[in-house]
This record gives sequence, C-alpha cells and structure tokens, in this order.
Amino acid sequence: MKRVIVYGLLPALALFAAAAAGVLKWQDTSVRETEVVGTEAMRAATEGTIALLSYRPETVVKDLESARGRLTGTFLNAYMQLTHDVVIPGAQQKQISAVATVPGAAPVSATPSHAVVLLFVNQTITVGQDPPTNTASSVRVTLDKVDGRWLISHFDPV
Repeated sequence: MKRVIVYGLLPALALFAAAAAGVLKWQDTSVRETEVVGTEAMRAATEGTIALLSYRPETVVKDLESARGRLTGTFLNAYMQLTHDVVIPGAQQKQISAVATVPGAAPVSATPSHAVVLLFVNQTITVGQDPPTNTASSVRVTLDKVDGRWLISHFDPV
C-alpha cells in the first residue's frame, strides 16, 4: 500500500498541482495582457475623440486634418467628407470653436488588434460672441490596431 501511495498517488498529485499552477499562470498573464490592451485602447480612444471634436475657427483646418491621422477605414472617409463639406466652412464662417473633454471611459472589449471603448464626452461650443453651450454625450468607439497604432474605425453615439 505504501508503494502505491509513494510511486503512484504522490507523483500524480504533483503532476496535477504543476498543471494547475501552469493554467493559473496562463490565465493571470492573459488577464494582465487584456488589461494592458484595454488601457492602451482607452487612451487612444480618449485622445482621438478629443482631437476629433476640438477646434478653433482660426486653426480648424490644421486641427481637424491632424485628427484624421487617428482614424482608419470607412470612418476616415466619412470624417474627411464631413469636415471638409460642413465643419470647416461652418467654423470659419460663423466663428465656431469647440472644446471636448472625456471625464470617463471604460473598455468594453479588447483583443490585441481590436477594441471597443465607451466614452463619456463633454463638449463646449462657442459660436461667434454668443455664450458657450455645453453638451454631454456618450460614444462607443471602435478601434483597430494598424501598424502598431490604435486607430478609430467606428464612432457611434449611444
């Protein structure tokens, strides 16, 4: 009986313990990697959103053209058309300025190449000499990692 315990049961228990430790280590590493990816994507979504929604009439072309470097895919094309056809002319003609802030953000999902982030956005808009107006909204931002950078591929109000 002692032989069965010493040569059979104890090695089996040791093997099981080692396997369990390996699985736990793998899960811990996976969770930490997901947290890092989520944090990186959240930062990119926050900075990108502020860049997309902030401009001054005297620098609107430069402000919004620089924001396009944070975009990809069909959203980039839609953004370019909207800014050139509507936002830039309106900002210049009516002296519109906008300042966006992101007081809160949370990752919804994250993989090494794709992430979704929920942002709470405050925007202050001033038209000419009128008093500023404030709006609060929430946005679901989808990002794709392209050439090592997180770029916004969808921007959906919720």
